[in-house]
Amino acid sequence: MANDTPAPGESADTTLRLGHGLAFDDLYSRVGAEKIDRLFQDHLAAVDKDLGARMSAGRENPDDLEPGDESALLLAIAPHVDDFIGALFGITAEVQSHAAEHHALAPVFACRRLFVQRVALKKIKPLDAAALDGTALTSAITSLLDGAFNENTYAESVLKWMDDEENHTAELETAAQYAAWRVHMDAHSHPGSVLFREPARIDPYDLVPNLVDFTTHGVDMKVMDPEHLRHRPGFKLTDEGTDLAGCLSEAHYCIFCHNQGKDSCATGLRDKKSNAFRQTAFGVDMAGCPLEEKISEMHVAKTDGNFVGALAMAVVDNPMVAGTGHRICNDCMKSCIYQKQEPVNIPMGETRTLRDVLGLPWGFEIYSLLTRWNPLNIHRPVPKADSGYKALVVGLGPAGFTLAHHLMNDGHTVAAIDGAKIEPLDSRYSGVTPTGMRVAFQPVYDIDELMEDLDDRVMAGFGGVAEYGITVRWDKNYLKIIRLLLERRSEFAMFGGTRFGGALAEDSAYAMGFDHIALCAGAGKPTVLKIPNGLAPGVRQASDFLMALQLTGAAKPDSIANLQVRLPVVVIGGGLTAIDTATESLAYYGVQIEKFLSRYETLVSENGDESVRSRWTVAEAEVADEFLAHGRAIRDERATATGEDRDPDIQSLLDGWGGVTVAYRRRMIDAPSYTLNHEEITKAMEEGIRFAELLSPSAIDVDDAGFAAAVQMDKQAVDSDGKLSSTGETMALPARTVLVAAGTQPNTVLARERGGIYRLDGKYFHAIDEDGNAVSPEATTKPETPHVLASLNTEGVDVSFFGDLHPSFKGNVVSAMASAKQGYPVISRTLARRKPSPVSTRQLFDHLQHSLRASVHEVIRLTPEIVEVIVHAPRAARTFQPGQFYRLQNFEALADRVDGTTLAMEGLAMTGAWVDREQGLVSVIALEMGGSSDLCAHFKPGDPVVLMGPTGTPTEIHGGETVVLVG
Repeated sequence: MANDTPAPGESADTTLRLGHGLAFDDLYSRVGAEKIDRLFQDHLAAVDKDLGARMSAGRENPDDLEPGDESALLLAIAPHVDDFIGALFGITAEVQSHAAEHHALAPVFACRRLFVQRVALKKIKPLDAAALDGTALTSAITSLLDGAFNENTYAESVLKWMDDEENHTAELETAAQYAAWRVHMDAHSHPGSVLFREPARIDPYDLVPNLVDFTTHGVDMKVMDPEHLRHRPGFKLTDEGTDLAGCLSEAHYCIFCHNQGKDSCATGLRDKKSNAFRQTAFGVDMAGCPLEEKISEMHVAKTDGNFVGALAMAVVDNPMVAGTGHRICNDCMKSCIYQKQEPVNIPMGETRTLRDVLGLPWGFEIYSLLTRWNPLNIHRPVPKADSGYKALVVGLGPAGFTLAHHLMNDGHTVAAIDGAKIEPLDSRYSGVTPTGMRVAFQPVYDIDELMEDLDDRVMAGFGGVAEYGITVRWDKNYLKIIRLLLERRSEFAMFGGTRFGGALAEDSAYAMGFDHIALCAGAGKPTVLKIPNGLAPGVRQASDFLMALQLTGAAKPDSIANLQVRLPVVVIGGGLTAIDTATESLAYYGVQIEKFLSRYETLVSENGDESVRSRWTVAEAEVADEFLAHGRAIRDERATATGEDRDPDIQSLLDGWGGVTVAYRRRMIDAPSYTLNHEEITKAMEEGIRFAELLSPSAIDVDDAGFAAAVQMDKQAVDSDGKLSSTGETMALPARTVLVAAGTQPNTVLARERGGIYRLDGKYFHAIDEDGNAVSPEATTKPETPHVLASLNTEGVDVSFFGDLHPSFKGNVVSAMASAKQGYPVISRTLARRKPSPVSTRQLFDHLQHSLRASVHEVIRLTPEIVEVIVHAPRAARTFQPGQFYRLQNFEALADRVDGTTLAMEGLAMTGAWVDREQGLVSVIALEMGGSSDLCAHFKPGDPVVLMGPTGTPTEIHGGETVVLVG
């Protein structure tokens, strides 16, 4: 049933009316998925009986299909996915209209291939193009096109002239000259052109363009040419990706290698003799997409205008496609068949393919449905029946949320916990209230209902490193989309603020009714530099800075989060975390000082300058005056720029105050950020950071107050073999803030705290095969056999490990997701060997809901500066031991707003005054530290809060007996 197109001035009908008599609930149940699948099979049989029979045969024996035959089958089915989805959601007209936009661009890419590249650029070389008169050519070609010049009209006209070349020789000559001039001489004036484009040759040792040398304080650095700097608007999204034309440009650039079985972007580039993966110039395996997504097939469907089918093609192997793509991954690009020229920008095209579907009416519901029912997934088109097994997923980062999806589609129940505070979403969309109760959710008509400005969104906590470790170069609204894919499912529940090994561990998980524990806890403690004053005030771990910035909302004007950064900033390290930390600290500084100035002026207007300053120490007053002076300078520059009708030059001010420098012990080309994803360095340099090479920190200089003032650096030299040695030269790089990004270790704290089944093999968990034998996993994202088990326990729960905890899948978002894709069948096979727990899903979820969710029981003001908060948190109460502490935090989404300030508190460590195990009550004391007691005074009985813990070392007395204090 198609939606009627609204008349001018009328609003669209946003009532979901599914075809075939289906109800909205059918989209979210296994029974409904089976109904939809039968309807699709009937549709296919009605329009193409032979194709329907081929699909049925393929489903019966999917492993018997050769890769090429499977690709051909899926591409034949893809157009019917578009037709079926259009009819199912009543949006046939919208689907056809968007497909027409794809087809309308086809002449542009035909002209690019047949004329611009094969005729014009072969005929007219760069030196010849330099002699052409671009102004005259522009006038001539415009005249030939009757004044209606654009890339579409040019392409259509040229193709017509080529069909009658004999009578249009002059026109084609002019068109060729114009094309050669545009490509060779004027490309910088039209950077978004998809027609006048020639792939550039690449030099692996010169991948970051437009860098110039810069020297300050005797230190040589690399910076971006000022003409190529771009203004960053705080913490808004910095990269919108591409439009449809840009996406199709990349898809048409692809040569569809799957036809020859050489789709290296997905399967990797292999050496013809050894069959081992080839390596980049920097020794990185060209293993292709860790998920082995059907990239080439996706491009074929996209260029054919079957854009819903193109997304379905990607979702077969990458159902969490919202978490990959543009600005996230590039393993596929490094293995593209084009090795001597620019590769196909697959991630950018992939994300645009998703956005094109999300942009449809009910686009989110379409994507959501395709993650559960996908006719192109011949191995598992619909979720399996309920198995009765229940898995606990520890960590909701990329490995955790992907694993949760696959386990549910394999028939299992999943409960997930995460140590981060996970903010509640609007229950109209999530189907879960802030207290964890299930309610009906509503369909999403327009994806904009879910999208927020990144500088204004609540830092929701879901997504692990994708939330706190990835900058606003990536649209974090996709995390909300992924979360809703999981949270709406009845067989899923999640609980934030819960540390595995604290309130919940393997013994209690088994007692609750879990059959398996999957550890997806990501990276752990950072590497700390053991140098003099390495822990001085002003020195901070980069991962700690990013988490504090992203999870507390510090960059928001209405936030009172305590995160101080002073310029100059020096970031030590060369990985992607170092690059991210540099860009975010530079962006944060301006936001921080403007917010400080605004709040200071408000307080002074209400209480007077003397009162405001009365409690500051000398050192605090110095920092405050520095912030005030810088804040006023930025405000004045904004006012001047407005009066002069230009963009404010904030970057020059930041540079004048010292800026942000990445200092790495080797060369830029040796840095992991360069060898793994050089585009991130390019984008960061465009934002104004500096890069200093061959510097190794030896000490932190401090000022009279003990705060960081400079970093002492040992100058390094590198020989022809790439070996480092000290030159003996030392230099001091001024730094009021030092952020250390020297790497992290896997989060294997369980092995140290609990031992037993948690054994280590080097720095990773010890792995066993499915028979319990010790094994050593391969150090590749495409092992012959994925070994993800850590323990098989006939009298407890089995344990597996994924993502950064695993030597095969460490390092990035997509590798972590690949660990889930490859590992979930192992879990299903081990579960099948035992009977499921007799505890039902409902019983398990009810128990978790009661025991893990914390709420305020009572708030008692003990003194003007001390508040006692009594929290109902049964698991936290029952596992507390003296000497341990809790972390208390409220939810930003539920916090009070007072005079433009959100009273959201950071996670504050608090000692338990007493616990009542029987009643499940915990008493914590909030002191006047950063206003924490005032914030806690705003709590009301029944308010949901996060009480993470207990954690820390218990106090043992009386010969080792642990005394538990009970009120």
